[in-house]
This record gives sequence, C-alpha cells and structure tokens, in this order.
Amino acid sequence: MIPKSYQAMRQQYPEMMQAYEEFGEATRNAGPLTPKEVALVKLAISIGAGLEGGAKSHARKAIEAGCTREELKHVVILSAPSLGFPTMMRARSWVNEAIDNE
Repeated sequence: MIPKSYQAMRQQYPEMMQAYEEFGEATRNAGPLTPKEVALVKLAISIGAGLEGGAKSHARKAIEAGCTREELKHVVILSAPSLGFPTMMRARSWVNEAIDNE
C-alpha cells in the first residue's frame, strides 16, 4: 500500500521522485546485505530516528521482503536499551499497527 501523499508527490514531481527511488535502489544494491537484512536495518533506522511513517512503511516492506512478524518485533525490542523503554513502546505501537493491517 503506497500512501496517498507519496503517490501525490510522484504525480506532481515525477522526475524528482524517479531520482529518489533510483537513489534508494542504488543504496540497497551497494553492499552485501540481503533484501531481508536491508529491510530490518531500514526499520531500525526509522525507529531510531523517531519516524512513525517511515517505521510503518519499512515494517510493511520488511514483511514483503520475507521477514516474519517476530523478526520485526525483535528489532523493536532491541531498541529499548539504546533508545529507552518509552521510545521502544512508541515504536512497538507503530509496527504493530502496520503489521496488523497486513
């Protein structure tokens, strides 16, 4: 499910969005991580940055990449020692919301 706001950006700025998507693809292909590993890293980065939309999007993409719900939940709880319990709980609600809708 591509968010409507992202679809609107694609429609309004097609060249910019094409370049953005190609940049994302180039970074994914720049190293040895598997698509599944990339998905988990991207989820962790979004959680660490406090990005609700990013965390939800990357949780959905991680499921598409073959990650299990248990793996996503593990990424969430791994954030607690570094980011704090309240931040982990916030991320947990985001990820649960995203994967419960899948």
